[in-house]
Amino acid sequence: MVPTHKDQGTTEGIFFCTATCWDWLPLIERTGLYDHIYQWMHLIATKGCRTLGYVLMPNHLHLLVHVPEGLSINTLLANMKRFAAYEVIKRLEGKENSALLHRLASGVTQGGSARDQKHCVWRTSSDIKPCESERFILQKLDYMHANPVSGKWTLAERSMDYVHSSALFYHTGEKHHAPIHHFHDVLFGDGTSGSLRRP
Repeated sequence: MVPTHKDQGTTEGIFFCTATCWDWLPLIERTGLYDHIYQWMHLIATKGCRTLGYVLMPNHLHLLVHVPEGLSINTLLANMKRFAAYEVIKRLEGKENSALLHRLASGVTQGGSARDQKHCVWRTSSDIKPCESERFILQKLDYMHANPVSGKWTLAERSMDYVHSSALFYHTGEKHHAPIHHFHDVLFGDGTSGSLRRP
C-alpha cells in the first residue's frame, strides 16, 4: 500500500484506514493493545462514527469507518495513534522491556526530538482511502478479513476464527469487542440519520 498524507477534510464518508507499527514490530501483540483500540472504537461511536469492519494484527491494523459530516478521519486516526503510543510505552515500561524501549527510542529522528518525541511506535504515514461503492467496500472487507490467514500469517484456520476481526460478524452477526455495524446500514440507509444513500 502507498501511504497518503491527503487530508480527507470533514466531509461525511466511509474510509478504509491502515496504521502500521514502526519498523513492522509486533507492538500490538507484545503489549496486548487490542483492548485499548476497542476502547477507541467505542469512543468514536459516541461522536457518531460507525466501525464497519476491522482486523487488528500483531503489527498493524485495518479499519473501515463511517465518519459523519464535521469530523475528520485524519484527526480521529492521528489521535488514536498518539494515545495508543502512550499506552504502548506505558505497558512496555510496566513489563520492564528495556530492550524494546531502547529500540523504539533509537528510531526517533532529529525532527521528532525537537517535538519532544521519545519513542517511535507507529509509522508516520497512515493509509486512508475513501470508499464510495459497494464493490470497493467488499474488496476491502475481503482483504482485511483474509489478513490473519494469508501470507506469512497463520493466526487462525479460518478468517472467522480470528478473534480480533469483524469477519465473524459478517458471517453470523455476532458482535464481540467492537461496536460493529454492517456497511449496508450506512451505504443503503437503515432509517437512521446520516446514512449514505446510493443514487
